[in-house]
Amino acid sequence: MKNIIKSLCVPALALAVLPFMASCETDTDDNPTLQHPTSFVLNTPAYATSNVYDLANSESVNLTTSQPDYGFPVVTTYEVQVSLNQAFTSVTGAEVPEGINYTTLMSSYPQANMNVSATELNNAIVTLYQTDNGGADPSGRVLNAYVRLAAHVANVDDSYCYSNVITLPVVVSYRATMPTEVYVAASSIHGGTEGKALAPVYGMEGQWYGMVYMAAGASLTWGDADSQTNGYALTTAVNDQANAETHEAADGGIEFTNAGWYVLHFNISVANNAVNSTLTVYPGAAYTTGAPSYGEGDWLDGDASKALTAPADASGEWVSPAFIAGGELRAYIKVPGLDWWRTEFTLYQGNLYWRNVDIPDNWAKNVGSDYSVSCEAGARLYVNFDYDTGRVE
Repeated sequence: MKNIIKSLCVPALALAVLPFMASCETDTDDNPTLQHPTSFVLNTPAYATSNVYDLANSESVNLTTSQPDYGFPVVTTYEVQVSLNQAFTSVTGAEVPEGINYTTLMSSYPQANMNVSATELNNAIVTLYQTDNGGADPSGRVLNAYVRLAAHVANVDDSYCYSNVITLPVVVSYRATMPTEVYVAASSIHGGTEGKALAPVYGMEGQWYGMVYMAAGASLTWGDADSQTNGYALTTAVNDQANAETHEAADGGIEFTNAGWYVLHFNISVANNAVNSTLTVYPGAAYTTGAPSYGEGDWLDGDASKALTAPADASGEWVSPAFIAGGELRAYIKVPGLDWWRTEFTLYQGNLYWRNVDIPDNWAKNVGSDYSVSCEAGARLYVNFDYDTGRVE
């Protein structure tokens, strides 16, 4: 059985690379002549023939080479080219030009001993595989990846030459995918004992929202399951619109300097085989609207007179103003820039139920009577936004 390599840096002797010299003792005219080699040797890593590289759990793949014979030592730049076709000739797929079946990685290296990014290598293999297989997911497949180097001297266009091709048995063990759920956790959320699920923004793919209380100095983490591992460094951007004074916490999470209620709005996308996530932090706000709040005919958004009053901390309940008329409950968390109905909720068996369907008429008609809450004049909405429960009385 093959062994799985998780640390891919294979020690090897690096050859010394000297700067370009203006003269050479062996050249009778004291002007060295740049040779134009056609090939050079890329070494096969010592463990490559009997092991599998686990790119998902590795930082780099170590490659070593002999310098092309340019006639004298000269600073050389190495580019890494990857293919799933050993001949480096052709591949099917409309996105790949005819006759080209390889990818040149973004990073280049100025030395003959290089630690190649496992992420760059993985992403190149994923793209090549999907292009040639109708977008199929290669995750977990053991694939032979073929690698060669392109070498050249800086500012000398005709100095390019190519190494031999080596084979790396590679596990392409991950393809970045859009999460289907988003959870957050902090010492001030659910008593610090479990994660809290955020709600998907209705009609907006890749967006989630929720209301949380953050104690002063509390650290927020998030993830795509009820186990949070993502923090400040793994969040592409944190946009603080609430004077929370967010920054990286000592534990790697997102620290909130100032205590308070906050609306969290995640916008997540996948590009270049990476998950990009923007977290915007807004002041905590929730409102009622519709018939109980205005009588017939008004559906105002963000009316301060219909705002729920926040409790001092996560243990308390938010309370709405008294309803002025009877009718079906319509309430929402306010995410600036989004229509109120995209972040609407009702009550179902005592829990907040986030809108996830079109409601051209009302909850009773379009979703079901069990999801419709009848309000009377003088009653109020009470919500525990830590556990997302509520009642009208």
